[in-house]
Amino acid sequence: MLSTIFVSIMAKSSKKQKRVQRWRNKFRFVILNDDTFEEVLTLKLSPLNIFTFSVFAILFTIGITTIVIAFTPLRELVPGYASSRLRRESIDLALKADSLEASVRANEKYISGIQRILNGEIIDSVLTELQNESDSLAEVVISSPSAEDSAFRQWVEEENEFALDQNAPELDIPQLFAPVDGLLTSKFNQGNGHYAVDIAAPKNTPIKSCYEGTVVYSDWSSENGHTILIQHENNLISAYKHNSAILKSVGDFVRSGEAIAIIGNSGENSTGPHLHFELWFDGYAINPEEYIKL
Repeated sequence: MLSTIFVSIMAKSSKKQKRVQRWRNKFRFVILNDDTFEEVLTLKLSPLNIFTFSVFAILFTIGITTIVIAFTPLRELVPGYASSRLRRESIDLALKADSLEASVRANEKYISGIQRILNGEIIDSVLTELQNESDSLAEVVISSPSAEDSAFRQWVEEENEFALDQNAPELDIPQLFAPVDGLLTSKFNQGNGHYAVDIAAPKNTPIKSCYEGTVVYSDWSSENGHTILIQHENNLISAYKHNSAILKSVGDFVRSGEAIAIIGNSGENSTGPHLHFELWFDGYAINPEEYIKL
């Protein structure tokens, strides 16, 4: 029994040695000259050498390919891989686009507020709504003011609410031109809500821009008729209402004294051919007579 087991173990060991020996057996690889049978190249190889060389060649090729792709411009040819420069530029463009979008939204709200005021909405409600929207965008935590501070703030706001009647603000503009030559029929009076001056003039009289700027509103409404609104520098806006025709479109740049409309009697609030002329500075109506000789 023991002899049988011993013989079996020896047989298995012999087979294993033969397999190992088969991997180590040397083979001669010879290249001969076909005409002279001269040996040009002779190599002694074994299956183990060939396997080892193949594995090394594959690993070397993978390593070289990885290095070339990772550290040379060739990596940009790989689908879905962008260079660091392109990524930085895309991030910068995204930030600029976001800033421009925020600026456009703010300008649209500002112009929308002015249009609503010109269409007859209550000024205080529009300004309060715009202020609330601005406050909601700015995530700033402000501590609650004291009672004395609140009272002082309220007094200052009441005193300065119509400060334009007391001391006209400095517009920092060289000169404003009269929009039309005619008879002043109604003056600026914030007490009864008339934030403009009315000027009567003959039929077909051209209305001129009081200062250079860009047309931001040019349309018709049932209350104010044909209306044109011009944005000037230093947050100054001029409005011209009840025209019979408008000569400029939104986006047009006009110069001082350039004709922008024809005097008329359009709109439900008009009682005769005249120009309803308004000036707005920093969102507040100001008296045109403080700056223009009418």
